[in-house]
Amino acid sequence: MSRVTLAIAAVLSSVPFLGPVLAAEPMPTPSFPKPWQLNLQTPATPQAEMLYDFHTLLTWVCVAISVFVLALLVICFVRFNEKSNPVPAKWSHNTMIEVIWTVVPVFILVAIAVPSYRILYYLDHTTEADMTLKITGNQWFWSYEYVDAGVSFDAIALPEAEVDIKAGQHRLLETDRHVILPVDTNIRLLFTATDVIHAWTIPAFGVKLDNMPGRINETWTRITKPGRYYGQCSELCGVDHSYMPIVVDAVSKEEYQRWVEQEKAGLAPASKDAVSLAAGN
Repeated sequence: MSRVTLAIAAVLSSVPFLGPVLAAEPMPTPSFPKPWQLNLQTPATPQAEMLYDFHTLLTWVCVAISVFVLALLVICFVRFNEKSNPVPAKWSHNTMIEVIWTVVPVFILVAIAVPSYRILYYLDHTTEADMTLKITGNQWFWSYEYVDAGVSFDAIALPEAEVDIKAGQHRLLETDRHVILPVDTNIRLLFTATDVIHAWTIPAFGVKLDNMPGRINETWTRITKPGRYYGQCSELCGVDHSYMPIVVDAVSKEEYQRWVEQEKAGLAPASKDAVSLAAGN
């Protein structure tokens, strides 16, 4: 994040009733939605950091415009009410004002468009990928294929009766298999679907892209913080749309390699925690 964004977050976090809401969640889940949360989830990739900064910029632009319009309204209420101006002016045209309120919004839109297009290009620009993960949406579960490693599996939502809240699990967000990804690695993400349109979304990664039947969509990510990240399908895909959670465990490159080797050897049972398995526990 930019220095301005960090400074704003630090100031807001110092406010007693905002501090717990804005503070980053500790491991093993470095970014997770909280009750009464303000702002976006803590970014865990360069893409998410850019989106966070752009969101902050837009917020201040909206605040500036709102304050300016409010000031104009107050001036109108005070100076041009019936009591202050019993005889209203007859003019209804001002060329200079009309030029200003046409040109200034154009400059504002251009100022917003430049970073917006820069981010769009960055999100779409996949080069020098270290690995590729293919994600297939199904009604109603996800299929994952590690193209370079030759590993594939399905991830199905855990029934509510099997979710252990005391163990740190979350209702409607747990799956029987977790996606294991290495940190500090350029990861190409390929998206497709077998039936209807789905959308694989991890807010902390800044990744949200449609899984389209019959075509491949592509983006990339680079996770900078190890830990556990949650997401959900973000495209209305049918009656069980709300039962397509996503769980990603970001581990070190060494732990990831151990996990791949154990998967290939058939030593990674679906019921065992993937991070513990990768660590050799």
